[in-house]
Amino acid sequence: MAFSVRSPAPLGKRSEQELFAGFAEKLPTATLNAALAACGRQHQRCRKLPAALTLLLPIAASLFPDQSQAQVLHTLLQGLRFLDSAETPTLASKSAICQARQRLGPRPLVALFRRVCRPLATPETLPDAFYARYRLLALDGTREDTPDSPANADAFDRPRTQRGEHVGAFPQVWAVSLLECGTHAVVDAGVWPCRTGARTGGYRLLRSVDATRLLLWDCGFHSDQMAKRARARGAHFLGRLPAHVKPVLSRHLPDGTDLVWLYPGTDSARRGPDRLVVRLLRYAVTDPSWGTVGTVVRGITSLLNPVRHPALTLIALYHQRWEVELGIDERDTHLRQLQQPLRSRTPLGVLQDLYGLLLAQYLVRSIMLDAGLAAAISPLQLSFTNAVKLITKAVPLLQLLPAIEQQRYYGLLLSDIAHFRLPPRDTRRNPRVVRRKTGKFKAKRQTDRGPTRRTCPLRDGIRLI
Repeated sequence: MAFSVRSPAPLGKRSEQELFAGFAEKLPTATLNAALAACGRQHQRCRKLPAALTLLLPIAASLFPDQSQAQVLHTLLQGLRFLDSAETPTLASKSAICQARQRLGPRPLVALFRRVCRPLATPETLPDAFYARYRLLALDGTREDTPDSPANADAFDRPRTQRGEHVGAFPQVWAVSLLECGTHAVVDAGVWPCRTGARTGGYRLLRSVDATRLLLWDCGFHSDQMAKRARARGAHFLGRLPAHVKPVLSRHLPDGTDLVWLYPGTDSARRGPDRLVVRLLRYAVTDPSWGTVGTVVRGITSLLNPVRHPALTLIALYHQRWEVELGIDERDTHLRQLQQPLRSRTPLGVLQDLYGLLLAQYLVRSIMLDAGLAAAISPLQLSFTNAVKLITKAVPLLQLLPAIEQQRYYGLLLSDIAHFRLPPRDTRRNPRVVRRKTGKFKAKRQTDRGPTRRTCPLRDGIRLI
């Protein structure tokens, strides 16, 4: 398949939309400008790094985690530089990139995330993303390491461990995500200091649910307030009940499940008018591939009708909550590369990094949905890792092509993404164990760094005793 190269033009005259040429409908220029305008961050004069380009930089940096920000900018402009009519086009320096990000701040990225990240599935295109008339959403959170700087430690704090307070290796944030199970598209997210807790973040993300949603969460997110807030917004929920919570029986149902009263707190003795009726689902594990044989698992749901919503169907449906775990794994392991903390040493930069990461994951998943629909398969059957590699390789190539040729190449890209399919997924079982226990050494801190160079010979730096 032959392609033609577009005519050259000055780099400074090109729009930021051409940086992600071929993916313009995913991140339209109008949406970028609207997010900047909503936060008052439009650039007033021509710069090497205009506001819209700076807005795209954290997203691109998430797609190229092994490159510095200066290298990411070079990669992002690589295709356009070939078409630049100037002989020696210059790129912004490291300090210019840092200053541009400081001018921008995190608010435009948050505004862009909320404008762009929406559910992708429809009942016609992906019926498996729905149960009855409800869109399946899952809620979960994870702690993200930030660089060990005094500013990050003051803003986000360090996690507690069994050996004492504030001994975590890195300052951490809680990143809580609300994810569409059928596409792994993050439709809402929030970032809080590590001491806030995932449950508080999950409670705030209920702003994005309504009567068309069925929300899945694990026992770590359970609270009577979570259940009541979800029902107040019209949404239904399906989750696991912690072992220490003891609801009060209301009546037995014909299918073996129970209607129970959920009261504030965990003690059923705290009875009063402030209560919620839910349906209790109980089952015991009989196969070792599903856990320890004999373990009793309790689930609760606001879907009370046992005829319309059979117990076994709901119990099997709950295991789609693992999709949010896989979505977090895509973000941390395959995009961010979990071995390293986030890039920025300032709290505002950390927020930019995280929302850029969320937008990058949404961009990849949106393209994978197009590939799945073109090949008539579920996007969850496609390899996320290979999709990222193909998309990053395509960015500079698409910049070289005219608009008509971009559409042809985009179709070829979708075909390549659909070619790399995953094998059938095994049943998920993940015991809570670790391979290595914590070492005996003290945690490293800023005060332990010391001088980087010796100031005297060894003989002069010691004293015999």
